[in-house]
Amino acid sequence: MNEIATPADPILDAICFDANGLVPAIAQQHDTGEVLMMAWMNADAVRETLATGRVCYFSRSRGRLWRKGETSGQTQHLTELRVDCDGDTLLLLVDQLGVACHTGRRNCFYRAARDGGLVEIAAPEVSADALYGHSHG
Repeated sequence: MNEIATPADPILDAICFDANGLVPAIAQQHDTGEVLMMAWMNADAVRETLATGRVCYFSRSRGRLWRKGETSGQTQHLTELRVDCDGDTLLLLVDQLGVACHTGRRNCFYRAARDGGLVEIAAPEVSADALYGHSHG
């Protein structure tokens, strides 16, 4: 038998994907440290992100790869990919162009627990209608 050996990928080998083949990925603005969002990546999303420099995630709701900004134009470009000590979470240092959140806010962490409830601490910078051409929940 002549099996073609595929070279080991030390980056993918260091990542502990879950039973669904996914790993959480936190996107952080590379120059300010602002935490922008959390999404999921599979091996193909990691490969594509590293190959192109444009951040690609795996959309669980769509069941397919999701290139950040493909519908909104609000793209993320990778500065550095980091793997945590356990290999079960990724930190993506990115250059976010525009807003990161589908609600039109700069980041997805716009609600804070205060006085026993959630308080919105950031208003949308752009409407969902302007981002997607329709209301997006």
